[in-house]
Amino acid sequence: MTTKYVLAIDQGTTSSRAIVFTHAGTIHSVGQLEHDQIFPRAGWVEHNPEQIWNNVREAVGLALTRGNLTHEDLAAVGITNQRETAVVWDRTTGKPVYNAIVWQDTRTQKIVDELGGSEGPDKYKATVGLPLATYFSGPKVKWILDNVDGAREAAERGDLLFGNTDTWVLWNMTGGTEGGVHITDVTNASRTMLMNIDSLTWNEDIAKDMGIPMSMLPEIRSSSEVYGHGRKRGMLPDVPIAGILGDQQAATFGQACFEVGTAKNTYGTGNFMLLNTGTEPIASKNGLLTTVCYKIGDAPQVYALEGSIAVTGSLIQWLRDNLGLFEESPDVEYYANKVEDNGGAYFVPAFSGLFAPHWRPDARGALVGLTRYVNKNHIARAALESTAFQTREVLDAMNADSGVDLTELKVDGGMVANELLMQFQADQLGVPVIRPEVAETTALGAAYAAGIAVGFWNGEQDVRDNWAEGKRWTPQADSDERDRQYRLWKKAVTKTFDWVDDDVS
Repeated sequence: MTTKYVLAIDQGTTSSRAIVFTHAGTIHSVGQLEHDQIFPRAGWVEHNPEQIWNNVREAVGLALTRGNLTHEDLAAVGITNQRETAVVWDRTTGKPVYNAIVWQDTRTQKIVDELGGSEGPDKYKATVGLPLATYFSGPKVKWILDNVDGAREAAERGDLLFGNTDTWVLWNMTGGTEGGVHITDVTNASRTMLMNIDSLTWNEDIAKDMGIPMSMLPEIRSSSEVYGHGRKRGMLPDVPIAGILGDQQAATFGQACFEVGTAKNTYGTGNFMLLNTGTEPIASKNGLLTTVCYKIGDAPQVYALEGSIAVTGSLIQWLRDNLGLFEESPDVEYYANKVEDNGGAYFVPAFSGLFAPHWRPDARGALVGLTRYVNKNHIARAALESTAFQTREVLDAMNADSGVDLTELKVDGGMVANELLMQFQADQLGVPVIRPEVAETTALGAAYAAGIAVGFWNGEQDVRDNWAEGKRWTPQADSDERDRQYRLWKKAVTKTFDWVDDDVS
């Protein structure tokens, strides 16, 4: 066992990565490739599924080569993925019928409104744990079937398959048109708006409402079991693929948040905070989602409350790519550090509407409080601060729903390297913010799920034992100043409401 490793495939919003982990939970080697972000219209976001699959294969090759490994050194493979991004493909040709529609995409707003009807966005919430929103997979599948020539007819014939990107990658890895398995796990299924949150089964009535044939839907399995093996002629022949967790649930698992009341926040393209609520689902009264956190083999499923924020890291990319304020994303910290504060400017990045806790699809981004004094350094700082303010809004909602105030927050993701942001986050929350030694907790969580399934790790205790604190930020700000900034932030948020109407999309 000491010579073996576990490979995690992290199919994310901006890139696909392959990371090889040791038994101690440390990184042995990495391969990573970015894929294209496709924006056909305002509010539309797409990915090319074939490019993603090609990149996954190449990333696996890079990770193995850089680690001086072959498939024989791997005990198992785990998959983690951008969750609500929907792929529809032909089971006979293996070709997607349309680009993947990304979780950030807002084109399905009219479909969502029609589905809600007089009952509104909470129509299915008691059943699936989610409000009706463009965020989730189900309405995206309906859009493809309604708008792609021949798609509905092919679906009715039983020729089309649907999955989030975990299912697309797994199907291709296990053989594709030559016997690929069509499976998803409970965490991804819980993001489709099609799964009963209590029984973990597909809801035929909701699928019928959305016009989605049941034959399109993958089989729902646990997050940790052997689903299949690498295809014979592939790079990972006969290696068991044994773990699947949606990216945010994978990070929660990798952070060892196994006790009720423990939480983590991931800083990526968006921000996602999950709070472990135990084996019974809890309905949120404060704008959070009820979701499946993980299910290990035959053990009972564990649930979470989630606060999903659409735009955090992608705001920094927008400043870099669309406005050209700096050349590399980490440079935002350099410019933000050149000023003492935000100069009175507040940035609300509602590019895809506002997710938790507001759920306002009519909102659009706004930069408010501008005077002639404000320069690009203040804007850089305001962009970073917006991430912390949005996180505080979600944490307040979690405290209200759970009835217990969080005493610390575990953090991970790309933006946790930003010292200014992490200190400001601790100041805004009033609790310590803790970064683990291995910050790649999303991929690590998927590796743990796969390794546990094949006996490489001995359950959750090994995950706890491997977790180690890397750095801690403690609150330092004056409470009156902190509350003043937050009050102005909340005021800025209200300025983004009601922007989208019949004439504005």
